[in-house]
Amino acid sequence: MTRRDLPHTNLLDPRLLRLFDALFTTGSVTKAAERLGQSQPTVSIWLARLRQELDDPLFVRSPEGMLPTPRAEALIGTARQALEMLRRLAELRTDFDPATAKRRFSICMTDASHVTLLPAILAHVRRVAPGIRIEAAQIGTDTPHMLQSGEGDLALGYISDLDAGHFQQALFPQDWVCLANAQHPRIKDRITLRDFRREAHVLIRSGTGHQLLADASREQGIERDIALELPGFLGLPAIVGTTDLIATLPRHIGETLAHYYGLRVLACPLPIPSFTVKQYWHARFHHDPASQWLRGVCAELFQQQDVRGLHRSSRPPRRKPT
Repeated sequence: MTRRDLPHTNLLDPRLLRLFDALFTTGSVTKAAERLGQSQPTVSIWLARLRQELDDPLFVRSPEGMLPTPRAEALIGTARQALEMLRRLAELRTDFDPATAKRRFSICMTDASHVTLLPAILAHVRRVAPGIRIEAAQIGTDTPHMLQSGEGDLALGYISDLDAGHFQQALFPQDWVCLANAQHPRIKDRITLRDFRREAHVLIRSGTGHQLLADASREQGIERDIALELPGFLGLPAIVGTTDLIATLPRHIGETLAHYYGLRVLACPLPIPSFTVKQYWHARFHHDPASQWLRGVCAELFQQQDVRGLHRSSRPPRRKPT
């Protein structure tokens, strides 16, 4: 007989199993009610249901109390085993101890985050969780699928459109700056919109905010003189630091590169929409202890006070069908 061929059997309410155990142990409806934290009328109703379900009186009154019937004596062992299994199931939780854990976390991020976020994450993990291995994956169009499948544990950055079923948490806001050579022959303490139009630029094709810059330039009729296109930020400091090219990029990566390479940070004269860097994860892993620990690390390291509480553990709205 296969599992599908088995006749349908109603499962006992766990409360009735607990009552069965309490009555067998105490031999008293009153004491069983006290043990279960229920009123005596409620326990009497449960006992009637239990007798009906098992088709036996189970307990009979006597001067010594409620005595079990032979069927009750035959069932008590099985009932207690079932209660123990239910207790174990309720208590079953895979705790995560970062100090002893051995596992890999995959974090989807841009190459800018390799400079701005990854060093702080890695330093913290090496200090408190030496058995943890971090893998930096590229953030992109397949990131939602990676988060859903578990191939990616977390995404850090700016994702403009996510499917339902993902959570997000705001970390810090981003506006835009321009980087220039500290010895630039024409640009000193500020850059005007006229300078922005006139000077030659380095275009960075990567980064989740790249499209915001492109859209703002097009909407305002600004056609930049692109002298160099780079796939990422790796060579940018050396280029800007040895030429008269300027670069427009989000503030966090801009100020970080300027600090390490002695570049000049200037307010961007082109109005570009700001955005918020967030961390993203899938609902499948929302209650996973390891995932919760990793998200807590990122929130502790990067979340600024002015965004604390915004979008915390919130799903993006569902897109309307087209």
